[in-house]
Amino acid sequence: MAAIRFFQVAGSLSGLLLAASAAANPQDDAAIRQLEARQAAAWNAHDAAAYAALFTEQGDVVNVLGWWWQGRGTIQSQLADAFAWVFRDSTLAVTDVQSRYLDAQTAVVHVRWTLDGAKAPPGAPAPPRTGIQLQVLRKLDGQWMIESFQNTNGVPERPFPKGPPPIPDEGAGAR
Repeated sequence: MAAIRFFQVAGSLSGLLLAASAAANPQDDAAIRQLEARQAAAWNAHDAAAYAALFTEQGDVVNVLGWWWQGRGTIQSQLADAFAWVFRDSTLAVTDVQSRYLDAQTAVVHVRWTLDGAKAPPGAPAPPRTGIQLQVLRKLDGQWMIESFQNTNGVPERPFPKGPPPIPDEGAGAR
């Protein structure tokens, strides 16, 4: 019984791996890179409608401040407000796009970006200058669209300490 279950699971995993590898093709890679180029172009034109049009109707965004916008209409409305002042002079550059296909219609995409010219909303920390987006894309009617989008500030990666920081020698300053 256990051997039969093992082969059922192994067969399912093989099928998923074949579907994922079959989905990874140059046309999809190019279409996803074009989607990300359109993201930067819409942002740099400060065009909330064009930016929101990159999302499915039910798409959602969690921005770098942790604000969750649900639905294309909300994304457009919030960005229109943001482009009025906070991002009015900002410029977004997409610096890297890495795609992984879950199946022929679904991709997980990591997008590295830089941003210049942004202002901080009242009560918020200074705007990030670099970051990474995690996007779940769906291929609908032959077109890749953003289903879900998580944006994260970027900071240079450093090794984790392997113990507590050293305690300063209090007597060193008295000499």
